[in-house]
Amino acid sequence: MNSDEAKKNACLLALDYIRPGMKLGLGTGSTANIFIELLGQRVSHALDVVCVPTSVASHDLARDLGIALTTLEECPQLDLTVDGADEFDNDLILIKGGGGALLREKIVATASKAMVVIADDSKHVTVLGKFPLPIEVVPFGEVSTVIAITRAAEKLGMKGRIELRKSDPGTPFITDNGNHIYDCHFDALKTPKQLALALNAIAGVVEHGLFIDIATAVVIGDHKGAHVLER
Repeated sequence: MNSDEAKKNACLLALDYIRPGMKLGLGTGSTANIFIELLGQRVSHALDVVCVPTSVASHDLARDLGIALTTLEECPQLDLTVDGADEFDNDLILIKGGGGALLREKIVATASKAMVVIADDSKHVTVLGKFPLPIEVVPFGEVSTVIAITRAAEKLGMKGRIELRKSDPGTPFITDNGNHIYDCHFDALKTPKQLALALNAIAGVVEHGLFIDIATAVVIGDHKGAHVLER
C-alpha cells in the first residue's frame, strides 16, 4: 500500500470528528488536500460547515469543491482544525511547515477549540528531527537572524545545516506572507520545548514549525485502516 492510501484512511476516520454547523480550519499539504476533497464530497451531500483555509492553495481547492469559506476576521473562533504534520511524537508535539504555511497553520490551529492531525504512520517518531525544522523569517536582516538561530540551537546541543528553502534554483521560496523559510537539519530535537522558547525570543523569526500543546489528537493511517493517538 502506498502512502496516499494510508493518508486517505486517516482522513476518512478524521471525518468522524465533523458535525453539522461546525466552523473548521483547513490545513495545507498533501494529506490536508485529501481531507478537503473528502470533505467536499460530504458538503455536496448537504453537510453544513464553514471553513477557514490556511493557505491560498487550500482556499482554492476548497472553493472549487463548493465548500463554504470564511476568514478569521469574520469568524475568529473555530470549533476544530484538521491538518497534517511532517512529524509527530508520543506527546503530540508536531513538526509542520513542509508545505510552507506554518504561520497561518499555527494561527488557525490556536484559534480553534481542538486540532486533529491526520498523518500516515511513517510520520510517527520517537524523537523529532529527522524531518528538517522549518523556520519562517523576515527577509530583512535574515543573515543575522540565521546566526541567532544557530547560536540558540547550539546552546541546546543541536547542530546541523540551516538552509534557505528555494522554489527554483537560485530563487528563494516565498510564503503567502512574503517571508522566507529556513530548514534546519538538526537530526534530533531532544528538547523541543526549550528550542521553541529560544526561537520565539529571536527578532526576525516570524514563526517556527514546532507545534507544542496544540494538537489534541492524531489520526494515524496505515495499511489496516486508522487509529487515534490522543493527548
